[in-house]
Amino acid sequence: MSTLPPSNVKEFSEDSIEKKVYSLVNTFEENIPLMNDRNRLSFALLNYLRGMGDPPYITVRNNKLTLNNCTEKELAEKLEKKLSELKK
Repeated sequence: MSTLPPSNVKEFSEDSIEKKVYSLVNTFEENIPLMNDRNRLSFALLNYLRGMGDPPYITVRNNKLTLNNCTEKELAEKLEKKLSELKK
């Protein structure tokens, strides 16, 4: 029995909405220490921007994130502000 190597990871271009959202959420590394939490949140926010997901205040609450030095409400407000800048 043999194991195949993992498939290659395709990076998004710098100007894609996906790259912008994931980069935006990664700026909150101090508040969201777990990478998996940041990735889940990024995916949910990307769905929101595409019209298929919940707004940030619901998404932050439902994802049950491990947070440091901020509350869910504060994080949701920061994300809402940054996402509105991203939409422009």
